[in-house]
Amino acid sequence: MMKLVFLGCGARGRTYSKFAAEMSDRYEIVAACDKVLGRAQKVAAFVPNGNVTIYKTEQELFAAGKIADVMVIATQDADHFAHAKAAIRLGYDILLEKPAAQTLEECEELHAMAVEHGVRIGLCFVLRYTPFYRAVKQCIDSGKLGRIISIHASEGVEAYHQAHSYVRGHWRQSASASPMILAKSSHDCDLLCWFADAGVKSLSSYGSLEIFRPEMAPAGAPARCTDGCPAAKDCMYDAHRYLGDKRSWLRMVLDDSETADDERIMKFLKESPWGRCVYRCDNDVVDHQVIAAEMENKISVTFTMTAFNCGRTLEIYGTKGSLKGGSPWKDAGAPELFFRDHSTGQMEEIPFNLADEGIYSGHGGGDAGIVDSLDKMLGVNGSLAPGVDGIEGHRFAFRAEASRLQNNR
Repeated sequence: MMKLVFLGCGARGRTYSKFAAEMSDRYEIVAACDKVLGRAQKVAAFVPNGNVTIYKTEQELFAAGKIADVMVIATQDADHFAHAKAAIRLGYDILLEKPAAQTLEECEELHAMAVEHGVRIGLCFVLRYTPFYRAVKQCIDSGKLGRIISIHASEGVEAYHQAHSYVRGHWRQSASASPMILAKSSHDCDLLCWFADAGVKSLSSYGSLEIFRPEMAPAGAPARCTDGCPAAKDCMYDAHRYLGDKRSWLRMVLDDSETADDERIMKFLKESPWGRCVYRCDNDVVDHQVIAAEMENKISVTFTMTAFNCGRTLEIYGTKGSLKGGSPWKDAGAPELFFRDHSTGQMEEIPFNLADEGIYSGHGGGDAGIVDSLDKMLGVNGSLAPGVDGIEGHRFAFRAEASRLQNNR
């Protein structure tokens, strides 16, 4: 039995702890800590007849010493660095929500500190643990594609998701959270390094914030949607949609949103950042960015992140064949993942296991997948070595942001 303690019991912490509680033959949740007591209590409630100790502050939790095998850190981005360092000092192995830290220098410090203390840190790159991306990796490793020459990937954030999380939400400012390429697309940067099996050698990046700015606001638009906007009927970002088709997004930001009535939600919209006009917020992260890179093994890589598309696509070109796929292919009626043989010109659908689709729903299966793999990574004979697993993807993302800022001068 691997003993787990959860620091941060918001949406991500509750998701991981729920899956861990369902795998009770392998994991024991011994403690939960969150500054909002009700969130920690929800984690404790996942363990019926359990003995989960609740801590009100991280100071109390760390003062208790090492009380478990693994600490799952799912706090806000700005807190990851300090919390991870404190956990390393106590000798915890760590499952750390991404990003590991807010600067590359802090990430490198964490990596060095973890190596020094013999601590293993797995980052929550949940896409690695989805049936889709596992099938991609297996196809590459099998040699079916031959030598990999180039990779292209894209991520469509989806316009309302951009508005909710990166314009109105927690990750709207680089200084208080992290740059968009790290906050949203660190998964993709990690996958590119994982598939290439190499770190980045050189890159260039471009991108900016073009749409969610005051000068783009409709005529007469007030500071808040709830103040009565003349353009509300035609605005896809109208906050009143939280009362209707976008209600599920509130579970990330409003405690007990599942049981909240319309009156309570309206009060929340009038007072919180999520009721603001998307063109009149204090956001500064980009709404689109592109990267062109060469990896250390000469594989060329390109990546596009945009608010104005939905879903991820992937194209990998090898000497024997090419592999293409992603949710937009599936939505258009094509196979979600398919291979083209250069020699014969034949197309082949690449199947992947969806037998557990009901369980593997979050992040395409990655949320449950990473918990299912946790003891294999951080157990007594786990696969991870001391240090930060996945740091190459962070190096890729931070270098891309540095290039973008340089190119925008």
